Amino acid sequence: MNQQKQATNWGALSVLMSVFFFWGFFGASNGVFIPFCKARFGLDQFQSQLIDFAFYGAYYLGALALFLVSGSVKKDILNQWGFKNGIIYGLIISTIGAIAMIGAVDLGVYGLILAALFIVALGFSLQQTSAQPFAISLGDPATGASRLNLTGGINSLGTTIGPIVVGLVLFKSVNITEEMIKESDLGSMLRLYAAVALLFLVAAAIFFFSKLPSGRNEEKFESAGKAKNTLVAITILLVLIFGYIFSRYTDPVFVESLANHVHDYLGLGLSFAALVVVVGGLLYALSSSKSSPEGWGAMQYPQLVLGMLGIFTYVGVEVSIQSNLGELLKNPSYGGLSSGELAPYISMYWGSLMIGRWTGAISVFNLSKSVKNVLFVVVPIVAFLVVLFFNHIAGHDVANLWYYSICVVFQIIGFFMGAEKPAKTLLIFGLMGVIAMIIGLMTTGFTAIFAFTSGGLFCSIMWPCIFSLSITGLGKYTSQGSAFLIMMILGGGIIPPLQGKLADIIGIHPSYIIPVFCFAYLAFFAYRVRGILKSQGIDFENVEAGAGH
Repeated sequence: MNQQKQATNWGALSVLMSVFFFWGFFGASNGVFIPFCKARFGLDQFQSQLIDFAFYGAYYLGALALFLVSGSVKKDILNQWGFKNGIIYGLIISTIGAIAMIGAVDLGVYGLILAALFIVALGFSLQQTSAQPFAISLGDPATGASRLNLTGGINSLGTTIGPIVVGLVLFKSVNITEEMIKESDLGSMLRLYAAVALLFLVAAAIFFFSKLPSGRNEEKFESAGKAKNTLVAITILLVLIFGYIFSRYTDPVFVESLANHVHDYLGLGLSFAALVVVVGGLLYALSSSKSSPEGWGAMQYPQLVLGMLGIFTYVGVEVSIQSNLGELLKNPSYGGLSSGELAPYISMYWGSLMIGRWTGAISVFNLSKSVKNVLFVVVPIVAFLVVLFFNHIAGHDVANLWYYSICVVFQIIGFFMGAEKPAKTLLIFGLMGVIAMIIGLMTTGFTAIFAFTSGGLFCSIMWPCIFSLSITGLGKYTSQGSAFLIMMILGGGIIPPLQGKLADIIGIHPSYIIPVFCFAYLAFFAYRVRGILKSQGIDFENVEAGAGH
């Protein structure tokens, strides 16, 4: 068969979209789950952010494990299984995690809940590593970008609906208080994860019995000994740091001893140390590979290493803004909302990513410039109305959310300024993110809330821009570079706890200085990568932003 002329397998792609929806639904639901666990188990903001570390840390360890196993057998183990089987195995692992969550919730032990969540996300890691190349393989490679953007749109729909549904299950009433959460019956949570386990199992069965192609590519596995050693060293140090954090900060005796110590610099120091380990390790790779590129594989390319830091920072800021948003909204100066009133704002944040991704998907279709210009205005407005609609039918008051349309207008302006150029768009959205976070820091009330929430609008198209710019020019190391970038989803597990501990010390509002630094680096990467690619003779202006997340 001539792969270049292969028609899109829409039946297979439709089945595949279900897992993209799952990732969005459950990943975004952490924004509601975090304040619930904080109230239920009497946690501080840092402890509650360990949910993000358990979830996104699993993505890193899962991708790293696949890389290490493939290196030991000298072949791509996932390609050997086939992408279809990779998704099935991932769904089974997530099913086991959901079942474990039922037992953890029943016992009421926070540490076990984190462990169960880690297992669920470990399955997601395998699913995501399999599903993205699988989507590309289901048709003409030239239209692979459009399929990834389509699945990304489904993922974003899940992120919009997830917080609403989970919020209704966990909180039941918008007027629920912290004391009511502590004394609430966990039966609804048990039923939620029983349903989740069943859905995962049904999805695995659908994939198993479907006539989907196995999904493989012909790329040769490329070894990278120095890159492997660096990643292993980073992992060992992170395991030591977070192993200590988990043992101490889930120990009731230790936690009680901290009750009268407002400034817990130990937690802040450990969180910062984890950040230094990752950033320092990658900068070491960047420096060492310049003088001796042999053995570094994809990491010998500066655009890839800086892009790994870009993905790390992007996922970190995307998750951190919303994970800490619930605590901000409870503050009397920023809404004074109850736990049951948080869901529409968390949904709007993740809906902001959907707004941007739906708009970004326009570029992959062969449309005239005039039609595109119209759609760049119409699509974000429609997507915004979709978010309001789902919140309205869930019974939430959306009156205040209408004012958020002002932020959507700024995103539309950003798309026109970016002119469909990944580097330029990333630079503009990075700078807009910096400005939005600074406005949020300098104001209170709904101005601050919408400024911080608009971070979702500016994050929305960053993944495809960073991804595409990072793997451009890698040649035979493209597949390996893509795997390294997937590992950097780890940022979602390190940056939120860092902001959480900073919030415990200086307050939730000023802790949003962390997203300012994140957006600033993303703007820097957009500026720096243009010079790197230009020095390699690559026309960075015509790089296609294809990969969706």
